[in-house]
Amino acid sequence: MRSFYVIIFFSFTTFAQEIPAGAYTVDANYFYGNIIPHRQSIRHLITGHPEGMVISFNRKTFGKMVWEQTYNFPDYGVSFHYQNMKNEVLGDMYGIYGHYSFYFLQRQVILRVGQGVAYNTNPYDREKNFRNYAYGTHLMPSTYFMLNYTKQDVWQGLGLQAGLIFIHHSNASMKSPNTSTNTFAVNVGLNYTFDKKEQNQYVHTADDSVYRQPLHYNIIFRGGIDQSDVIGTKQYPYFTLGGYVDKRISRKSSFQFGAEFFWPKYLKEYIRYMAIAYPESPASGRTDYRKLGLFGGYELYVNKLSLEAQVGYYVYSPYNSTGKLYERVGLKYYFARNIYGLIGLKTHGAKAEVMEFGVGVRL
Repeated sequence: MRSFYVIIFFSFTTFAQEIPAGAYTVDANYFYGNIIPHRQSIRHLITGHPEGMVISFNRKTFGKMVWEQTYNFPDYGVSFHYQNMKNEVLGDMYGIYGHYSFYFLQRQVILRVGQGVAYNTNPYDREKNFRNYAYGTHLMPSTYFMLNYTKQDVWQGLGLQAGLIFIHHSNASMKSPNTSTNTFAVNVGLNYTFDKKEQNQYVHTADDSVYRQPLHYNIIFRGGIDQSDVIGTKQYPYFTLGGYVDKRISRKSSFQFGAEFFWPKYLKEYIRYMAIAYPESPASGRTDYRKLGLFGGYELYVNKLSLEAQVGYYVYSPYNSTGKLYERVGLKYYFARNIYGLIGLKTHGAKAEVMEFGVGVRL
């Protein structure tokens, strides 16, 4: 009897090893949820439960590059998103994203992070749609996070997945109004695996235990376009020049500390406006609009792409319109070993200030 079980186990193991892995997957997910009322000014716009679809195409990795092994063989690809906001004032959203998918718990739990651009069908208009305080433009940056239980290739390539999804839409104060929306929803979907080949085998050769780098010095320049909260005012350029030192402690991670100088041109006009509209205000129209901040940050490296998060404090800010603390989340892409491009969102709590684009040099 024991020999029978051994034969069955050996046969099953051999059969499992002979099944080729798929190099690509597609998945389609339906979601249904709620818009989070993060501001009082958008509560009147939340009249129903938004629903929609996310369709994704994914390329699997098998460890041919070291970063693929470091992150447990993630997927990467593109996603298309449609969302019915269940309010004619808000319109509908269409988005396209680049994404990474990371696996946990024996590759049964997946965390997908997507960043892209969304199109709104009915943004704010002074005459035709003055109630839409959430979106001031048709086009806007958008981010989504998906946490799912997934079971791939259950039957002839078909699989199932279900879980939670969070979708953020905001034009980053490029044009007012911009209170943004955050959708939290449940999702359920199907996935399909294809391009199965015998050579699709996971490779394990990386050793991260001895990965270290010395201190490096960075010079960065960022720029963007911004507008104050006063609807109808002009858009102005926004510039930042900074420097920081980073210490890479592993193949995945590094820490940062630095300083940066801000030229928020929109704030110069806003100070002048407030001095005229509210003469009782203690600030005059000649108050300096520029700011100086110190910040600390963390950078997470994924191949040539990296994600960074920073928290800063204004040590010089004569006109305190936003508070002393600021935050930044963003992406970097390393064109070469020491040169990179940046895109990031600078915020003050839940209040976005500017979408920044820039370049940097790592010395």
